[in-house]
Amino acid sequence: MDSNEIVRALAALAHPLRLGIFRALVVAGPAGLTPSAMQDSFGVPGATLSFHLKELTHAGLVTQERVSRNLIYRAEYDTMNALLSYLTHNCCAGSECAAPASPSAN
Repeated sequence: MDSNEIVRALAALAHPLRLGIFRALVVAGPAGLTPSAMQDSFGVPGATLSFHLKELTHAGLVTQERVSRNLIYRAEYDTMNALLSYLTHNCCAGSECAAPASPSAN
């Protein structure tokens, strides 16, 4: 990923609702989620959800597929992994890191 793509992805995740949506899609795995399922989970209007899904899609963090009459949104794991790799590249200058055993779920 180039620096513009990194910034776009981080900016997309820098909103509480978008971060929650992305995390829910990561948990859902390859099956993904429909907008109606996400709308029920997050309790937001359809237009609000659509706007935030568009931002995540534009950043390359989410894909959309039409299956029959439904749209299915999925986390884009390759982009997620590239972002994590970029953020942790040369972590601790090659020495062992003192990362916490289990990060907070919040």
